[in-house]
Amino acid sequence: MNDFLTDPRFAGIKPFESKLWLSSPTMHGDEQRWVDDAIRTNWVSTVGANINEVERQIAEYIGVKYAVGLSAGTAALHLATKLAGEKLYGQARPNQGTLQGHRVFCSDMTFDASINPVAYEDGEAVFIDTEPDTWNMSPEALEKAFELYPDTKLVVVAHLYGTPGKMDRIKSICDSHGALIVEDAAESLGAKYKLNGTWVETGTLGNYNCISFNGNKIITGSAGGMFLTDSKADADKARKWSTQSREAAPWYQHEEIGYNYRMSNIIAGIVRGQMPYLDEHIAQKKAIYERYKAGLADLPVRMNPFDEENSQPNFWLSCLIIDEDAMAPMVRGEQDYLYKSEPGKSSPHEILDALAAFNAEGRPIWKPMHMQPIYRTNAFVTVEGNGRGRTNAYISGSGIDVGADIFRRGLCLPSDNKMTPEQQDRIIEIIHRCFL
Repeated sequence: MNDFLTDPRFAGIKPFESKLWLSSPTMHGDEQRWVDDAIRTNWVSTVGANINEVERQIAEYIGVKYAVGLSAGTAALHLATKLAGEKLYGQARPNQGTLQGHRVFCSDMTFDASINPVAYEDGEAVFIDTEPDTWNMSPEALEKAFELYPDTKLVVVAHLYGTPGKMDRIKSICDSHGALIVEDAAESLGAKYKLNGTWVETGTLGNYNCISFNGNKIITGSAGGMFLTDSKADADKARKWSTQSREAAPWYQHEEIGYNYRMSNIIAGIVRGQMPYLDEHIAQKKAIYERYKAGLADLPVRMNPFDEENSQPNFWLSCLIIDEDAMAPMVRGEQDYLYKSEPGKSSPHEILDALAAFNAEGRPIWKPMHMQPIYRTNAFVTVEGNGRGRTNAYISGSGIDVGADIFRRGLCLPSDNKMTPEQQDRIIEIIHRCFL
């Protein structure tokens, strides 16, 4: 491992006195008011004025009729996936998932919380390769997937790092095949997409929609998430399932499986205090992205892309990808990595290690789901069709794997909205020195 602090390339650069985080919570003080109010009034459980208000705020901001506060974005994704499965295939037995025996097309480059609910409901995820324009699900690969598996009726779409995918095309493809969409907008709260000429918020683009308030998201409750819908019946069912599926009886009676997924009034108080600052946070994140784009313009790298005509990201995380001809040698195992420094070139882990040496946090791009050990036997579809078993010398085709390539050459940069321009300039200088 290189000692970057003594490496002559980095002479004159001082480590940050305090850790510069990838994306940490930004508190404003209003959060404390509503948490204290919950404690003062003794409403600290899973009901209370904070929950009611933040559900109203989110529904109004995003433009849906109903928002259901839940314990995590993962809980929202699970209930959304379960709702979709029940809609498509009917109510399951208590010991079975609603997707048992059925395939689900899923974004490949995402956090596994997008995908695991398919397994919770006994479904089989089929991973759809990424497209290079937004780093999201490829519509062309999705079309190929429907050719291979025409009976599939559910698609889980995630918006990577706050950048909307090509939802007009994805929705059109799904509509033509009678498929429902679960939209994972966990990372993209506040991002907008132009659909049929009208700007709409992410979180409204699927049949079932989810957001997250995890600690590093654009606004946070320390935890928490929401299920979003225009269907009262779906909102009511999500609320029922999230409270252990209690029936309307004077005793505890249960006719279907339930979960302990409701948001606490304490967490809702934090989110309530955060909501007035959402647009401010987005503006700060956008400024960080633009400073990186300008400051790194002379290097053989590109920032994470987005469709400037049809999308307005929330710029949650700023990322870069190194040009192929500027990639220094780098290999990864399952839990370790090795790289070599070369003049004029660098690699994601060299940059990440350099940042860490100077007390700044970056991280690798999400490792695609089809590369994860747990899902290596699941189908994977690219623009060429079946993406598995493409290494045989007798098989024609490029063997293209966009997600694996982005994972190999990309990294997430420090994107904390409390980072000063001067601190960001130092980050930019460190990255420059990696290419010396």
